Amino acid sequence: MERVRGAGAVLAVLVVLGAPPAAGEELSGVFQHMAKCECYFINGTEQVRFVQRFVYNRKQFMHFDSDVGVFVGDTPYGEILARYGNRNQGWMEYIRARVDRHCRHNYKLFSSFSVERRVPPSVSISLVPSSSQPGPGRLLCSVMDFYPAPVQVRWFQDGQELPEHVVATDVIPNGDWSCQVLVLLEIPPRRGVTYSCQVEHVSLEHPLSRHWGTARPPQHRGHTGRG
Repeated sequence: MERVRGAGAVLAVLVVLGAPPAAGEELSGVFQHMAKCECYFINGTEQVRFVQRFVYNRKQFMHFDSDVGVFVGDTPYGEILARYGNRNQGWMEYIRARVDRHCRHNYKLFSSFSVERRVPPSVSISLVPSSSQPGPGRLLCSVMDFYPAPVQVRWFQDGQELPEHVVATDVIPNGDWSCQVLVLLEIPPRRGVTYSCQVEHVSLEHPLSRHWGTARPPQHRGHTGRG
């Protein structure tokens, strides 16, 4: 039954947008039709919103929002198709049920390794040369291989936070369900002073700190660890 309804929807799109050329005729270009589904969750599956967008050649012509409950046309063509869809009781029942069939169903399948996934970061401090300013270099805190993306990284000097003179990259996805971020302390380190990079992340029970003391021998200056 669902396949029949889906076929009817595709047929309606082809009628509105134009059928393909007959066999043997050359295409004058590339045409793309796409349907995109989105699920939004609040407090797990307590509140779920389903949105489906219909796109032709990169332009959205119609969409369905479960909070609204009907198809809405975004172009003249989309308005025609939306009126057709809203009159089709079977299609409306199918699309409205996708809040449960698609969103809540997939949430249960994937939440264990997406929403609930927790990977603690590895943190290290290194001295990097400065190309723009003289001096011994600058301290770089590398926060690697953590998930999920939200993270807070702070620099301290002898226990006092240094909110200024800090430059950070955006959180960068590694492409393997882990992320990284680099945070540079722009002021040069001074001998006899201890610098600390502190990381707070949902995977950590307590903040994770790594320390750099310039009074120590060079072989002990860098520190690496994972929470």
